[in-house]
Amino acid sequence: MYGTLARAMSVRKVEFDPNTYKADVLGTIEGDDNQTIRITKIHVIFNIPGIAEDQRAAADRAVKFHAPGCPAHESVKDAIDITWEANYDDN
Repeated sequence: MYGTLARAMSVRKVEFDPNTYKADVLGTIEGDDNQTIRITKIHVIFNIPGIAEDQRAAADRAVKFHAPGCPAHESVKDAIDITWEANYDDN
């Protein structure tokens, strides 16, 4: 999803620094003790500092619509609940 979002932003001409673009991924693993465990949820927080205010709407559209173009997302979406958000703060 990381690379797919970068491409979606590039197509929309959103200027961002690929050296500061990061993603934090949080996973939820469930299962009983001594039983098979599985990943049931993944939440991705894209940290993309430096997006100009006038480009945030385009960046938001890229975040909202990038998943169907991502092979990883499409491969596991029916088995794992995947959500995402974006943070444009410089901190």
